[in-house]
Amino acid sequence: MTKGTSSFGKRNKKNHIQCLRCGNESYHKQKHSCASCGYPEKTLRNPGSPKARSRQAQGTGRLRHLRKYLRINLKKSLANNR
Repeated sequence: MTKGTSSFGKRNKKNHIQCLRCGNESYHKQKHSCASCGYPEKTLRNPGSPKARSRQAQGTGRLRHLRKYLRINLKKSLANNR
């Protein structure tokens, strides 16, 4: 039995689906729990170390809403410096 490239082609099932609370693709279908926020627990999941917290902090994702305002403020500050 091989353990290399040919075996990876058989991995076609999705274990994680989108979470209802946080929206991440980290809700485990069989365990019925989210790896990111801990849903369906009432309290949010606490990442253990400060380093792990910084990986999930604001500004590490897509920033789809905030990026617009960051750009506007950057343009204003560049215009003021000229």
